[in-house]
Amino acid sequence: MLGKGNKNEPSSSRMLTVTEVANLLHVHPNTIRRWSKIGVLKAYRIGKRRDFRFSMADVETFLHEDGSSPISNEV
Repeated sequence: MLGKGNKNEPSSSRMLTVTEVANLLHVHPNTIRRWSKIGVLKAYRIGKRRDFRFSMADVETFLHEDGSSPISNEV
């Protein structure tokens, strides 16, 4: 998971913008919007402009091809 000290590195509880997710995944912001619209990447719509926001947990799950959670269940 990304560090929590640097404000440029998102914490797991903060919602990410399209640009932030695009930078993390090294793709164009329009690709993130398209993936969201077709249901590949879960997004939340906020505000009057209905901007996209993404949770870090959803982005991490997206990175796992099988859809499993990236966090192990070990105690």
